[in-house]
Amino acid sequence: MGCGCLFGLLAALSPRLALILVWLFTNLVDRAWAGVIVPLLGLVFFPLATLMYVLAYRPSAGVSGVGWVLVAVGFAIDLSSTGALARSRRG
Repeated sequence: MGCGCLFGLLAALSPRLALILVWLFTNLVDRAWAGVIVPLLGLVFFPLATLMYVLAYRPSAGVSGVGWVLVAVGFAIDLSSTGALARSRRG
């Protein structure tokens, strides 16, 4: 298994940890956003969508095409996991 497969597995199991590791060991988060507030909010509220945005961002073009689809899928997964957590707390 290559590094990409291991990172994908880590991102699927713990997107917050994956985003923190990307932030610490690469410049991808700094390249996608100039400040710290937006990535921190993304880390707390929508970690998978934030991670997908960071990975899909290109300095010359931003996020386009398939990248937006990945961000939308990450956002939908974040919302569904939040909804499932709320339902389990009610029951």
